Amino acid sequence: MSDAAGAGNSGSPLTQDRFATELRGFGPLGTFAVLVIAAGQIVAPLSAVLVLMWTRLSRTPWREIGYVRPKSWIGSIVVGITFGIALKFLMKAIVMPLLGADPINQAYHYLAGNLATLPAAVWTMIVVAGFGEETVFRGYMFERLGKLLGVSLFARIVIVLVTTALFGSLHYFEQGLAGAQQATLTGLTFGTIFAITGRIWMLMCAHAAFDLTAVAMIYWNLESRVAHLIFK
Repeated sequence: MSDAAGAGNSGSPLTQDRFATELRGFGPLGTFAVLVIAAGQIVAPLSAVLVLMWTRLSRTPWREIGYVRPKSWIGSIVVGITFGIALKFLMKAIVMPLLGADPINQAYHYLAGNLATLPAAVWTMIVVAGFGEETVFRGYMFERLGKLLGVSLFARIVIVLVTTALFGSLHYFEQGLAGAQQATLTGLTFGTIFAITGRIWMLMCAHAAFDLTAVAMIYWNLESRVAHLIFK
């Protein structure tokens, strides 16, 4: 009888298992968790921290949000940084000019030569963008949508497209059409890679490197020069 009473205690393994199961599901508790994490986007990178809390409390394997130990940390960092820088130059010099974008990112032009704002910008690009956005838009959203839609090729394509659309649209409010276009294309790239590999660390490095390269271009007033490297 004492065993039965113990199983009903709030801190018992049975209760904890039930809580974790409900948190992983899409009932009232699971839906509430999704809404709380979405609301956390207001104070970045709160959403990403909430995702990590959800992962632990729901007993979701870390690999399901892409937190898989890479074969080589140095290799992942180097590949990520190199890829992120190359992707930013590709977007700035070729893709965005073809889309008719303004060479100057007006939303962030205040960073040009502004040393005082540089530390906050670097923090934002690494922590909020690299860690935060990848954890939420690739790790968490892929896990949640994967549970709903499955793991078929069609499901993966839908997940990539849905997460890309959300990622791109959120950038519209701050950076306008050009920002949304760029975010959509980068989100599509990062999402496709994540759908194939299921690994997030390289993408975090690539995302941070992409945004830090953008900050460097703005700070040193190189945006127009890079944007006209190919198309004069």
